[in-house]
Amino acid sequence: MEKKLEKIVSLAKRRGFIFQSSEIYGGVEGLWDLGPLGILMKNNIKNLWIKKFVMEKENIFLIEGTCLMHPKVWEASGHLEHFSDLLVECKNCHARYRADHLEEGKFIGKGKAKEKNQCPNCGGKSFTEPRKFNLMFKTFLGPVEDKAHQTYLRPETAQSMFTNFKNVLNSMRAKIPFGIAQIGKSFRNEITLGDFIFRSREFEIAEIEYFVKPEEEDKYFEFWVNEWENFFLSLGIKKENLRRVEHPKERLAHYSKRTVDIEYKFPFGWAELAGIANRGDYDLKRHSQFSGEDLSYFDQKEKRRYFPSVIEPTLGLERLILAILLDAYEEIPGGRTKTTKPTKEVEVLLTLDKKVAPIKIAVLPLVKNEPKIVEKARKVYEILKPHFFCLYDEVDSIGRRYRRMDEIGVVYCLTIDFESLEKDDLTVRDRDTMEQERIPISNLVEFLKEKLQN
Repeated sequence: MEKKLEKIVSLAKRRGFIFQSSEIYGGVEGLWDLGPLGILMKNNIKNLWIKKFVMEKENIFLIEGTCLMHPKVWEASGHLEHFSDLLVECKNCHARYRADHLEEGKFIGKGKAKEKNQCPNCGGKSFTEPRKFNLMFKTFLGPVEDKAHQTYLRPETAQSMFTNFKNVLNSMRAKIPFGIAQIGKSFRNEITLGDFIFRSREFEIAEIEYFVKPEEEDKYFEFWVNEWENFFLSLGIKKENLRRVEHPKERLAHYSKRTVDIEYKFPFGWAELAGIANRGDYDLKRHSQFSGEDLSYFDQKEKRRYFPSVIEPTLGLERLILAILLDAYEEIPGGRTKTTKPTKEVEVLLTLDKKVAPIKIAVLPLVKNEPKIVEKARKVYEILKPHFFCLYDEVDSIGRRYRRMDEIGVVYCLTIDFESLEKDDLTVRDRDTMEQERIPISNLVEFLKEKLQN
């Protein structure tokens, strides 16, 4: 299974999904850049998330908060006190690790670690006592670098939704239950990195803070667990690769009354893909206390004032991209034989859901040495570009080009051949079924729109 992750890493770089940040300088651990296909895929997921949870839901409002906030925010939220991992240092080589990762044996088989609590760098077994390491990145507001001007890059997006609770409530005339949604960058100075984009120092989160009556928090908690899991299934993730894990009370975050993780079966084991937390009234009460601004809610219908409970479904977009790529990845020894002769090569097929696939259409002239075919193919490409993300490819044999498009998950390949010159039509090839049908070029846009929407 670990080899599958290595193949995804290779594919992601080779085909333009994900690159290591600053690679020409040796790269930076835990930082990744999205390539041309990666950013299209991510934007597709974000747009689908907004459509499902903002457009199609009543009383959920989208905002975009800043990555830098008033320093008091992080004191009120509890991040200065609680947002830390226990760090240990190897007494032999001075490498540092998360204490829980060593105890769980997450490094076994990596480097020189052959058992739990063994340094993967040197194999030593003697470590310092665990000490707290705050994961927030420090920075300064303004030209003076002193404690009075110190703040942090946000480690989550939630707090700007709490600090804007009153603004959204009043400006949108919202009534409980309602939600505030946000997609945005977050930053964590992780001690232990690895497993490609699963754990990184800069990443993007999509989450909702859903404000409800305290007596209805259990009902809405279950609702959001189901909604979150169904969203992953709608993107093509296999149900057998998802499971729900309830956090025991001793593992709950300082703000949480209850948390359920939705885990995915990654090649390195089951691990968190998303989480749903019942934050109770912790955040609104704390920000009211620290800011002096009353963030309670007055219920006009019931003539009472209270602090709402908050249900928080959250997911990491990079982890979701990794899970989707893993689920879609297939290897076919000898290739698929409907369109090409069997080969000794292993064909890679990326069966991405068509909603998520970065490139929907590829335009392929049958041969590149026939000017009239190339000219017609280019015209088809120009017709389609305003409507779909397309690729034009005339390099190599048609069979190799099909395989190249299959490897990046292109949904439909359009081939212009000699018959196209006579009949003004072309062949549309379905990635998954390899079925082909001839479609008049005059009907092409409508045909493809219908295919991609159904």
